[in-house]
Amino acid sequence: MGPTIAFFEKPGCKTNRRQQALLRAAGYEPLQLNLLTHPWQVEELRSYLASLPVTQWFNTAAPAVRDGEIDPAGLDADTALAMLLAEPLLIRRPLLEFEGRRMAGFDEQRLEGILGIRLAAGDSAVEACSRRDPATAVCP
Repeated sequence: MGPTIAFFEKPGCKTNRRQQALLRAAGYEPLQLNLLTHPWQVEELRSYLASLPVTQWFNTAAPAVRDGEIDPAGLDADTALAMLLAEPLLIRRPLLEFEGRRMAGFDEQRLEGILGIRLAAGDSAVEACSRRDPATAVCP
């Protein structure tokens, strides 16, 4: 087993499983943590999101975002954080931590820079929802 990466996921998410497989193939061990049940605090969550604009804090496949009920472009940081804390399903995932560095989303280039490795992604949609067919499934 290689170095551990804290990996906050939505249990059962196929995309998160693919991302974890990429990390394992690169010699890292994802420590699977439940994004939905973790007792988030404002500053802890903010530390994962800090490098991104507010619009990228949200899971675009979450029904409320996808269906236009929530428009992240119209939110300030404090309002957005309050919404994410109230409904963790809205949080962009995964949230990752390695050696004190935190990030939201599976940004391959950034991860490769942090880890000093090359991830062997099989496709360009490693962060996109695996159940993206809007006619048959919701990928919250």
